[in-house]
Amino acid sequence: MRYRIGILKGDDIGLEIVPVTVKVLETAFKKFPDISIEWNELPIGMPAYEKSGETLPQVTLETLEHLDSWILGPIGHMAYPKDDPKALNPHPILRRKFDLMSNIRPTKSYRSIRSLHQNVDIVIIRENNEGFQPDRNMFKGRAEFMPTPDMALSMRVITRKNSEFVARTAFELSLQRNGKRKVTAIHKNTVFKIGCGLFLDCCKDIAKSYPDVEFEDRVVDTFAMNLVMQPQDFDVVVTSNMFGDILTDEAAGLVGGLGMAPGLCVGPDYSMAQATHGSAPDIAGKNIANPYAMIMSGQMMASWLGEKKRDDSMVAAAKLIQTAVESVIEKLETVTPDLGGNSSTEQMGEAVCREIESRA
Repeated sequence: MRYRIGILKGDDIGLEIVPVTVKVLETAFKKFPDISIEWNELPIGMPAYEKSGETLPQVTLETLEHLDSWILGPIGHMAYPKDDPKALNPHPILRRKFDLMSNIRPTKSYRSIRSLHQNVDIVIIRENNEGFQPDRNMFKGRAEFMPTPDMALSMRVITRKNSEFVARTAFELSLQRNGKRKVTAIHKNTVFKIGCGLFLDCCKDIAKSYPDVEFEDRVVDTFAMNLVMQPQDFDVVVTSNMFGDILTDEAAGLVGGLGMAPGLCVGPDYSMAQATHGSAPDIAGKNIANPYAMIMSGQMMASWLGEKKRDDSMVAAAKLIQTAVESVIEKLETVTPDLGGNSSTEQMGEAVCREIESRA
């Protein structure tokens, strides 16, 4: 099976953790002779802006259309020039253009890493392109405006198409995980009777097609408390954009922080591996950034490709990466300072590669 995968390093620590991730993926793929990869490195972010005057060059968008998936490093868009229309935040553009509706964010605890809870293994699926996000929920214009100097209005968008897609993503993932086989829909239909009402109705409709998966729903504020107190009760969680953005950061805080928070954006045709943390300019260039989230985002991408293409070798390669990463985490011999070690970003990546190479 031949795949075309993009490499977009992003900004700041992205220039360090993305190459490590690519090396880990390459090491795993080499174990399977029938996997053929064509890598495509593309410009994006501040390095692209400094070279071409655009943070998201047209050549990048055009090339991505012909790829299967891509890896996107952290984007430091807050540092982009505010008065230049070509200094765009690439995130919402990529997510909308390629219809990446589902943002899959796993949270997993490890015995070796100090955390608030153990035995946590949750995946939260967040709708990616609607909600209150003013930069991605309108065809033209923005959904946030001020009709008077003393009034600000923000519009929330919920559609049946996106709600059904993320719900189906949740149920399919619950079957693949072979865990509790339970999906929990998060909403606030006690207040947002129409918006959250539509989202919940879509989840209930999709649930009818999955009789082997338990379905439940919870109000978002109650769930936020439940997540802190008893996260082990949950398996796969699905929710709308803003709720998901907040809850996934809360979940990451339970198991060691955003350095342990990978992510994958998926749609009908494409996927984008994207760790959920920021570009961390304060540690950029020091070679100490934790590559776990980026590596595991790449691992999720490989798993998605294998499932989509029904490629057993790619599925096996993804499982191999996961096993190797978890072995490195459990040993804690070669990890970055945020995990209590003294190894560099590259050294941690090399340790994962050694684990991969040592396995059949």
